[in-house]
Amino acid sequence: MNSNNLVPGSICPKSGEYNVVARNGRIVGTVNVSKGDRMPPTQSKDDHFELA
Repeated sequence: MNSNNLVPGSICPKSGEYNVVARNGRIVGTVNVSKGDRMPPTQSKDDHFELA
């Protein structure tokens, strides 16, 4: 995970579609989030978000 990745609960810096990425780097889903909203919870605490 690099510094540009977002974790659940963080503030979304840019509206768009985000991939939900598992610890192993596999994309496990996508979400649409608006700028200023909080990133949603994920199924695993090790998942993070990357702008698609």
